[in-house]
Parts: sequence; structure tokens; C-alpha cells
Amino acid sequence: MTSTPQKVLLASPRGYCAGVDRAVQTVEHALRVYGPPVYVRKEIVHNKHVVEQLRERGAIFVDDAAEVPEGKTVVFSAHGVAPTVYEQADQRSLKTIDATCPLVTKVHVEAKKFATEGYTIILIGHAGHEEVEGTMGEAPDAMILVETIEDVERLDVPDAARVAYISQTTLSVDETRGIIAALKDKFPQIAGPRTDDICYATTNRQAAVKQLAEQCDLVLVIGSQNSSNSNRLVDVTRDLGTEAHLIDNASQLEETWLEGKRTIGITSGASAPDELVQSLVQMFRDRGTTDISELDVTQENMRFMLPKEIRAVLDENSLPTAP
Repeated sequence: MTSTPQKVLLASPRGYCAGVDRAVQTVEHALRVYGPPVYVRKEIVHNKHVVEQLRERGAIFVDDAAEVPEGKTVVFSAHGVAPTVYEQADQRSLKTIDATCPLVTKVHVEAKKFATEGYTIILIGHAGHEEVEGTMGEAPDAMILVETIEDVERLDVPDAARVAYISQTTLSVDETRGIIAALKDKFPQIAGPRTDDICYATTNRQAAVKQLAEQCDLVLVIGSQNSSNSNRLVDVTRDLGTEAHLIDNASQLEETWLEGKRTIGITSGASAPDELVQSLVQMFRDRGTTDISELDVTQENMRFMLPKEIRAVLDENSLPTAP
């Protein structure tokens, strides 16, 4: 027996951000221009559906540039890589295409600047995340990772007057705000980025899901388990007292979640294509839900240019930018 909610409310904005769209298009263009196989270091974005679609078209995903045959093309993912990865690629004569999100690149630039100026750099982020690994690689001897306020309290630095902070782009806005406040309490002279490191898409999707949570009995977040920004949408919703679950697609929906629920909210992480959302919406339509609407919180108009390596080859061959 299936449950039929009275209403489905879709968060807007949701889904693809400009950095993800740029990264996915980069691999699509590389496949079109160079032909398969095109190698991609790590997952181009953290979404199983996207990765599988690109794999079917000829992309080969590897964990390390050392797995790429010498002289071949390799795309670096949206999460960014450490300078040592470029060095390794150069040693193997690989043709590199950098699909790093420009907002992640901004954090790398900040890290290099602070390191050059002699600061101890506090990176707010999650251990093991590819973006964190890439950022720390810019100044490994000068950087300390913190994940919680408790980590801040335990910090011991060589010079408390020369401390700076930066952050991963996909964190919880509220949680990061608390960690930054703790850093400023501990190090009153701490320097920071000129503009917030948490990206516009992360901020906007969290703002939207907060409003969604206030109007729903259950929020379903579409995104993969290794997607930081998708997990944060679940965390933000649960912090407000609303039940939330992270699913890759409609097939992972559990009937018990729907029992007694009148209004269901749906959103998706910045690396999840909207076709996954529409499939979930169609499932509710098939069950008989007719009240389906969008909750518009803010408009997004951000666009990023394709990597210079792709733009150059497209220009040389007079190819359109649409894959």
C-alpha cells in the first residue's frame, strides 16, 4: 500500500550550480573533440548518475594521474587538485584540462597568498574531502584543518598575530559561521578572505531548504552520499526539526518515510541533475498527488566560462560551445 501526500513543494534554487555545469560540459566537450577515452581524475562531480552517464560515453575515471597512460588527456575534477598532481601529470606528458570550479580556485589563490605572507592558515573543512586535499596541497606546511569549534579550542600556532582562515566552499553556512566566530575569539587579529569562501550555490540552496523545511513534514534531498553540499542540506533541514533523507534517485524512496506525511519537500544538491528531481516528482504524480508547486527563494544567474584548454580547441575547430 502506497502513501499519497497532498502536496509536493520544490525548492528553488536547487540542483546544478555553475561550477558543476562547467565541469560536466568540460568532459562532454573533451569527449566530442578528442574522442573517447578521456580520463578524469576522481569523480568530475560528486553524483553517481552523472559519472555513470559520462562513463557510458567513454570517460574513464581514475583515482590517480599515475593510472593515465602517458601522453593521454586527463580532466581534473571540479573539486580542484594540489600542485603535486600537476607535477605528476607533467612528468607523464599528460594533456591536462582543469575543470576546477572558479570559486574553489579562489580559495587556492587565498591559501597561496596567505602562505607567502607568512601566515599560519586555518582551513575550515571536512577531512578527506577532495576539495580539502587540493587546497591543503597549496601550502601543506602552513595549513591546519579544523572541522569543529572544539578543534579551534585545541589550536596551537607559532604566532597568534599571524593567523588567517579560509574554508571549503560546500559547508553548512550556520556551522561555519560559528567556527569563524570561535577563531576570531581565539585569535583577535586573524585575517580572512575578502569575500565569503562558501559558494553562492551552497548558500542559496541552504536558504531555500530552510524555508522548505518550515512548510513540509518531510524533505527529500536528491544527491549522492559523497556530496558534501547535499549532506549539508539534510543537516540543515534536520536542525530545524523536519525529517529529511538523502537519496540518489526515486528508487531509494522508502514507503515508511511517507506515512502520515501531508506535504513533501524536494530539493537537490549542486551536483544533481534536475532530471532526477523530475523523476521523483513524476512518481508522486503517478500516485495521485496533483498539488505540485515551486518555492522560489532567490534567482541565480551565475555562469562560468569553459576552461581555456577547451575554449581554444573549440575555436580552432570552429565548434559551438553547446556539446
